[in-house]
Amino acid sequence: MIITLWQDVKAALDRDPAARNSLEVILFYPGVHALWAHRVAHGLWRIGLKLLAKGISSAARLVTGVEIHPGATIGQGLFIDHGMGVVIGETTEIKKNVTLYQGVTLGGTALVKGKRHPTLAEGVVVGAGAKVLGAVTIGQRSRIGANAVVVKNVPADAVVVGVPGEIIKRGPHAPNQPPDFEHGKLPDVLGETLAALVRRVETLEKHHGKPLSHLPAPTHGVWHGQDFSI
Repeated sequence: MIITLWQDVKAALDRDPAARNSLEVILFYPGVHALWAHRVAHGLWRIGLKLLAKGISSAARLVTGVEIHPGATIGQGLFIDHGMGVVIGETTEIKKNVTLYQGVTLGGTALVKGKRHPTLAEGVVVGAGAKVLGAVTIGQRSRIGANAVVVKNVPADAVVVGVPGEIIKRGPHAPNQPPDFEHGKLPDVLGETLAALVRRVETLEKHHGKPLSHLPAPTHGVWHGQDFSI
């Protein structure tokens, strides 16, 4: 247990540039506090003291803003950054070294008993405000973009963006390489699709010799022009 608690602290030190030392993490990081409370509650839940487990879980939610059902299974090295608004459902399974940002929901989509919440494999990163819903599996080292809504399985080493989430396969992840936290470099699937359509329209214009559209394609993700009315 001591090793697990230390791994929780180390995860914050490794993945938060603002973390200056272990004492600061232990005293002032609500994500760590919520996780430690969950580890106690989960132990009670497993031995049948479910009412007491729920009480600890509810108290932790009031103090930290993080709601973790005591039935959820969480491995070593989970880092919940900021934490406010994070919800983790009863049958969620989180493997080692996963990172969750604020506002993440790992929720269910069914009313039946049994497995109804996600499974996050080792090294997964879930961006701020993202929702992963249902008994889906997120593969190792995959990255869920901010505010994405994921309702289907995701392979390893993939990026998911948009609503509903679009899966973008990446190349193999190098062994022992740290997780990719570059949320600002996520691909813009919708923007790229619109740009492709505009280029197609321009090609048709040249072929037919008359204008079909006056809207130019974006450059470097920025749309230019003065009239964007529909």
